[in-house]
Amino acid sequence: MKKVAVIGAGLQAKRRIPAIIEDPDYELVWIVDRKEERAKRLAVEFGKDVYTSTDWKLVIQDPEVAAVLILTYPDTHAEIAIAAMEAGKDVLCEKPLSRNENEAKDMVEVSHKTSRVLKCGFNHRFHPAVLEAHRLFQSGKIGKPLFGRGRYGIAGRQGIESEWRSDPKIVSGGQLMEQGIHLVDLFRWFFGETKRVTGMRATNHWPLPTPLEDNGFILMQNAEGVIASIHSSLTQWINLFEFEIYGEKGSLTVHGLGASYGVEKLIVSEHDANGPFSYQTFEFRGGDASWKSEWKDFTRAMGDRSCPIGTGQDGLRAMQIVNAAYAAASDGHTVELTS
Repeated sequence: MKKVAVIGAGLQAKRRIPAIIEDPDYELVWIVDRKEERAKRLAVEFGKDVYTSTDWKLVIQDPEVAAVLILTYPDTHAEIAIAAMEAGKDVLCEKPLSRNENEAKDMVEVSHKTSRVLKCGFNHRFHPAVLEAHRLFQSGKIGKPLFGRGRYGIAGRQGIESEWRSDPKIVSGGQLMEQGIHLVDLFRWFFGETKRVTGMRATNHWPLPTPLEDNGFILMQNAEGVIASIHSSLTQWINLFEFEIYGEKGSLTVHGLGASYGVEKLIVSEHDANGPFSYQTFEFRGGDASWKSEWKDFTRAMGDRSCPIGTGQDGLRAMQIVNAAYAAASDGHTVELTS
């Protein structure tokens, strides 16, 4: 049985640990947090007799640990991930991959040098409606893509300016980088590499420090001219997730993510220029299965030494696109991206 260490005992740990516990081939042996009491509480919550520590450097030197999940703040991702890979561990690191692009590049480079798996935590790829939409898209169900459109938002909350997500020294961006990056990643997954980016950002409601935004907009275009638009918001008063792909023969729409975002649905429409409008709706009920599905993909990649779905390179590229939108927002220009 292969052993796993979880570094960071916050919300993401609560979401990801159940998949590890349910896997008969892996065993959770360490939970690490800067506050050891929080790590201990999490172990008790899941009924697991595991080691706890505040020292991640000690943990990654444990020769029995095969995989490390990095669920800490972005400013610590690179240091922990690089040390873990150099110690022979495979790594699943939460998005955004790091605090800045240079750190992300270093992480990707080390993963290549050490031949360790580096997976960026893009769990939205593993929502069942998104997976089915991707399968249908790849099968040619809606034909040649024409455009994409995505909206992702939450309401924000009083005191948000005092949270770690609002500290520019810790995070790599505002709402676009925090939540909108999932849509950026999904459009890259469907449409391929992005070549041109422009964007706008604003902070009109929540008292966030400069340069963080509570609303951000991106236009991203691939080499074939297919454009995707993204709006990520902290002033979406009713939580919303919507991801749309339009093609010559129809459209695919993912609406909702379960829980406060509403029932997860895939709406499939087939275009008939001479017929009535028609569509099918598929509802995916139950809990959020994306965390378990993403864990399975990570273990598959570790097992056969292949690329996971959502690599470190994908995490780096998504950051580059968001940063290009930020750069464009500063003076209204369009950024040309290179490979």
